[in-house]
Amino acid sequence: MTPVPVFLYHAVADDPPAWIAPFTVGPGVFAEQLDRLAAGGRTVIPLAQLVDALRGGAALPPRPAVLTFDDGFADFCRAVVPELTERDLPATLYITTGAVRTSGMGTGRSLLPPADMLTWSQIRALDDAGVEIGGHSRTHPQLDTLPRRRLRDEIDDCRRTLEDELGHTVRTYAYPHGYSDSRVRRTVRETGWSSACAVGNAFSSPHDDPFRISRLTVRADTPLGVFQDWVGGRGARIAPFHERPRTTAWRLYRRARSRLGSPAGGPPSAPSRRHHEPGGPS
Repeated sequence: MTPVPVFLYHAVADDPPAWIAPFTVGPGVFAEQLDRLAAGGRTVIPLAQLVDALRGGAALPPRPAVLTFDDGFADFCRAVVPELTERDLPATLYITTGAVRTSGMGTGRSLLPPADMLTWSQIRALDDAGVEIGGHSRTHPQLDTLPRRRLRDEIDDCRRTLEDELGHTVRTYAYPHGYSDSRVRRTVRETGWSSACAVGNAFSSPHDDPFRISRLTVRADTPLGVFQDWVGGRGARIAPFHERPRTTAWRLYRRARSRLGSPAGGPPSAPSRRHHEPGGPS
């Protein structure tokens, strides 16, 4: 199967809050990574083009790659957009609607700790400029631990809010922390989304599940050599693949902790990297 690197970024900044710092890359590193994509012959395509191919549409170019950004940090405007514009690259930005900034740096309507987040006016401007806006839940919970009603509210309210603010249909979703199961994916389909990204720390492929698209998390400590391997289609598994038993066990543990009122695996402390479906703040 052809490996398709779908890169997952969070913040791109020199001085991020401590809780997101492990998942932040510096602007200079980000620019170098984009240059390596070009030097490696990768064609950065819109996520929608990959989804179309997954559904039997037009074939992908020979060496595609996709850029995605989770949560909605304000540095997307300052550090990401200029680099994308200079290179004429598409990207998808997944918004946690409850974390959108209305004043100060508070994210009081989400589970994310305080950070400098985008405003609705900035998100609308990005949408007008051609950045694909997707949904990333309302409050950023671990969806696969939620009861049915709250699960549906998190997923559907996010879509309705985005569509009200942007004035058009929003189609793509990303699971907070990368966590999903068959129930979560079914709810995403039923509430009107047409695709969804997970994490997996694996390559996607033309045979991937459009409601469980695998991504590669770019962290602060991701060596450039590892990033170069990903550009070359090396160093990670290729989706689709069966869920590992330890991933299932980790889900059951998180559900049990959630029922006891002490959820495990979310920000500011990310789950151990030994687990297959990593999370962190994704």
